[in-house]
Amino acid sequence: MHVVLASASPARLAVLRAAGIRPHVEVADLDEEALLAAMPDAAPGEKVTALAAAKATTIARRIAGSHPDALVIGCDSMLHIDGALVGKPGDVDTARQRWKAMAGGSGELVTGHAVLRMADGEIDRVAEGHALTVVRFATPTDAELDAYLGTGEPLVVAGSFTLDGLGGWFVEGIDGDPSNVIGISLPLTRRLLAGVGVTVTDLWRQD
Repeated sequence: MHVVLASASPARLAVLRAAGIRPHVEVADLDEEALLAAMPDAAPGEKVTALAAAKATTIARRIAGSHPDALVIGCDSMLHIDGALVGKPGDVDTARQRWKAMAGGSGELVTGHAVLRMADGEIDRVAEGHALTVVRFATPTDAELDAYLGTGEPLVVAGSFTLDGLGGWFVEGIDGDPSNVIGISLPLTRRLLAGVGVTVTDLWRQD
């Protein structure tokens, strides 16, 4: 089965590869801000799931001709903290402000998932859901925060931190699924795969 990850995230790709799946990668060009603006009253889980579904659907339509029976997995992660849902900060000042607010506190990393199974070039079966993991943040010193921001890592990841990279030094602990914090929940993805009639062990590849 041709498995496609509808995400540019190297962390998500690494999680799937380590877990035995070698997906092809296709990146959706999606106006996330416009999509979120169209659903201002939706819950955080609904918003990230809608983004994941939009990414997966975009890619499914793109590859329908070349891979008519593909399995497409889409994900989107954001951090819910102090009543706000935040994604990638994009610049140093925003990342610094977020870390000042996060330090010593906790937030919920919410990842939306969408699994689409295609048949004869059409989307045949769909399973969607979201996972939530509580993240407890440390309080980096000013020097540590400056050094972390200087690496550029927190500027390009949801919530301005990573668990599996340099940001892991500043995470005191989590409550829930660690793979969800990295960007794709393996337990949830397994259930969603089952929802479209796919057993995850059938996707494992031995290299």
